[in-house]
Amino acid sequence: MERSISMSVSEKLVLIACSFVSFFLGLLLFIFFRRNKADPAPHRRVLKLPPGSMGWPYIGETLQLYSQDPNLFFAAKQRRYGEIFKTHILGCSCVMLASPEAARFVLVTQAHLFKPTFPKSKERLVGPSGLFFHQGDYHIRLRKLIQGSLSPEAIRNLVSDIEAIAVSALNSWSGGHVINTFQEMKKFSFEVGILAIFGHLEAHYREELKQNYGIVEKGYNSFPTNIAGTPYKKALSARKRLSEILSRIIGERKEKKSIEKDLLGCLLNSKDQKGEVLRDEQIADNIIGVLFAAQDTTATAMTWILKYLHENPKLLEAVKAEHQAIYQSNEQGNHSLTWTQTRKMPTTHKTILESLRMATIISFTFREAVADVEYKGYLIPKGWKVMPLFRNIHHDPKFFSNPQTFDPSRFEVAPKPYTFMPFGSGVHACPGNELAKLEMLIMTHHLVTKFRWELVGSQSGIQYGPFAMPLNGLPARFWRESAA
Repeated sequence: MERSISMSVSEKLVLIACSFVSFFLGLLLFIFFRRNKADPAPHRRVLKLPPGSMGWPYIGETLQLYSQDPNLFFAAKQRRYGEIFKTHILGCSCVMLASPEAARFVLVTQAHLFKPTFPKSKERLVGPSGLFFHQGDYHIRLRKLIQGSLSPEAIRNLVSDIEAIAVSALNSWSGGHVINTFQEMKKFSFEVGILAIFGHLEAHYREELKQNYGIVEKGYNSFPTNIAGTPYKKALSARKRLSEILSRIIGERKEKKSIEKDLLGCLLNSKDQKGEVLRDEQIADNIIGVLFAAQDTTATAMTWILKYLHENPKLLEAVKAEHQAIYQSNEQGNHSLTWTQTRKMPTTHKTILESLRMATIISFTFREAVADVEYKGYLIPKGWKVMPLFRNIHHDPKFFSNPQTFDPSRFEVAPKPYTFMPFGSGVHACPGNELAKLEMLIMTHHLVTKFRWELVGSQSGIQYGPFAMPLNGLPARFWRESAA
C-alpha cells in the first residue's frame, strides 16, 4: 500500500514537471513565431547597434552638441567610439559615419537606401517640389536640368557679368569704413544667383526678390511656430509673396516665347518623356531652392578665403603675383577676365580648395534609412538619421597631414577618393559647384589686384549660423590700392 502511494506521488511529480517544461517550450515557440511574423528582418535580433550614447530621454545629446563647438563634439565621439557611432540629437536617433568608405556607402553605392531628409518646416519655406526633397525620376530630371544650366559650358558666358558684380561690390566696400564681410559677400552671391537663374532681370524684380527672400531666410533657421509676429510666420507670408513674384516673371517669359539659356529658360522649355512641362509651382520651388543653396555657402567660403589670405602673407603675395600677371597680360585699357584665364589660376585654385577643407562649410549632411541597413556588422535601423561627417574626414591626419595647418600645397596631389567632399558627393551633390568656384576666382582676382584690407576686432572666434563662419561675419576695412 505504501509503495503504491509512493509511485503515485512520483508519477504526479513527473507529470507536473513535464507539463511545466511543455508549457515553457510552447511559450518560447509562440514568442519565436510571433516575433518572426512581426519582424520580417530576423537579422535585427543578431546585428547590434553602433556604439555610443543616446543621452537623456527625448532630448538625447542635443544640449551637449550645442553647448560647445559642434566639431569638438563630433571629434570627441569619434575618438571614443571609432568611425561609426550612434547618438540622439534634435529629436532624432542618429548614426554618424566618419570614414571615406562610409560616406561612399551612404551617398553613392547604396544611395537608394538613404533618402535626403529635411524638417517639414524648412520644406514649406523652400517648396515641396524642390530638388533636395526627392529621389527617383523627378529628381533625376530636375538635377539634369539644374546641373546643365550651371555647367562650365553654360556659365563660361557669365564671366564678364560676374566680374561687373564683383567690381561694383568691392567699390562699395572701399573707403576705410568697417563692413561685415560675410553679409557683403551674401549680397554678391545673391546677385550672381539671380544672374544665373534669370539672366538680366529687371531692377524692380531683383529688389522684390531680395527683400522677400531675406525675410524667408531669417525664418528658415528660427523656431517653426505659426504665431503672428514670429520670424517663421513672417517667413511663410514672404514665401507666398515670392511665389507671386516668380509667377509674374514666369508669365512674362512665357509671353516672350524666347529660348533663354539661363536656369529659368531650361526649366520652362523642359519636357518629360510624355511631353509634359513643369508646372509653375515646381519651377518656383526649384528657383528658390537654388537661391538657398547658392547664397550662404558660397558667401561663407569667400569670407574664409579672405581671412586665410590675410593670415598668410607669403601666400597672399603669391596669389597677388599670379593675378598681377594675368592683369598685365590683357590689352592696355581692357583688363577684363576671360574664361580661359579663370582656368589658369593654379595657386588661387589650391587656396580655394584648402579653404574649403579647413573651414568645411557643410560639416555633415542628413540622410534617413528607408530600410534596415547593415554596415560593417552594425544595424542602421529604418527611420534613423544617418550623417556622414565631412569635417571629421577633412581633418583626419590619415588623409591630410597636419590637418589644422593651412597649406594649399597639399592639393598639388589630388586627395584620395571620398576624403575631400566640400560639395557633397553622389546624386545629391551640389549641382552649382562650378558656379561657386568661378565666383571665388573672379572675386579673388579683383580683390588682390585692386584692394588691400585689414581685419577689425577678434580674428580667432567662430560662430555657427548654421554654417561655421568667422566671428561676427569678419568685420574688415577695405581701400583701393591706388588710394592706399
